[in-house]
Amino acid sequence: MRTRSGRRAARGQADNAANRTATGRHATQGVAGRWLVRGKDGRLTAYARRAEGLLRWTELRPGGPQWSGPDFFPVAGLTHLAVVQGADTYVHFLGRREVPGPQGEPAVDVVHAIQYQTGRPVTEWRSLGNPHKDREKAARFGVPAAAVSASGRVHVFARNAGGGVMLRREGPTGRWEPWQDLKGSGVRDGLTAVAHSSGRIEVLATGETFAMRWQQGEADGEFRREPNIPVRVAPGTASALPTGPERTTYYWADPDTGGLVAHRPGQWVIPLGGAPDGEPVAALRAQLDGYDCTVLAHRDLDWQVALAVYGTENEQAGVWWSPTGERALGAPALALDGLGRVVLAVIDPDGALRVARQSDAPGFALGSWDRF
Repeated sequence: MRTRSGRRAARGQADNAANRTATGRHATQGVAGRWLVRGKDGRLTAYARRAEGLLRWTELRPGGPQWSGPDFFPVAGLTHLAVVQGADTYVHFLGRREVPGPQGEPAVDVVHAIQYQTGRPVTEWRSLGNPHKDREKAARFGVPAAAVSASGRVHVFARNAGGGVMLRREGPTGRWEPWQDLKGSGVRDGLTAVAHSSGRIEVLATGETFAMRWQQGEADGEFRREPNIPVRVAPGTASALPTGPERTTYYWADPDTGGLVAHRPGQWVIPLGGAPDGEPVAALRAQLDGYDCTVLAHRDLDWQVALAVYGTENEQAGVWWSPTGERALGAPALALDGLGRVVLAVIDPDGALRVARQSDAPGFALGSWDRF
């Protein structure tokens, strides 16, 4: 069994390998959100980023196994990129962009682009601006997260320089409304937003000693602040999955124990084990042998990817993590392919896409890995 010191040494080796990959102008990096998505035609698409733009891999036919790419779409100055897909299957990209300024402070804004169909070009990147007029405050504007309502309206959330949450969203006519201050305090980057089947959106933000939550009373309605949740959340580790009618399960890493937990607002926090490395857990609902199941995947302290499967909202029965044998440059991704099979994807330390699909064996198991 590996000792703690050995674990740290292994992590140091992984860090060094990743640093070699992540240095240089053309370094491949992961993106936030659901970066493996299925289009209306059943084909999957995977995304990653470089400092100067977006990378995209595309399945050649539903169910694979062959992929094309990576294709490259330039947008200079990206520090972060989030991917979100609406019910109409349009894929939206929200980036935080920094452009060096003459006085040293970078000019920071949020940029947005859309891919309407699988394999088709990405639209022009348009600026959504920055709510801060003061250049020093603008430089401290946070990382965007997003969700899309049932009507197709994009909602963008980000931490402001004062530690609150800002919202900018599309109006009913498609024109963007002004930035709106949702308040909050001590917010750290790593917001997570989720859209329910009804079209209602909710967002979770985390601070030092509690989490903050906002939700809409109706689709495309105004956001109301919910009571704080007295929990500690490791920064940047939260993710969300709709697991019931108008019900969300949140996942994050506990900074005190180092393990993952699950939480549904109004209920207890449930430990899930694991040893996450500071990235959000990937979560997916799937019908497996006729049962409603949740599939989770995360990258551990050695950057190895681990997988778990259990009955949806039945975490109390126990969650067991299985190593996949693959290492990842960032958080893994999960999706259902055009044949209804679970697909796990990672960006490997060399910047390539690696994909494994659910096998035909009874129960749940992954088949062999393919590299693109």
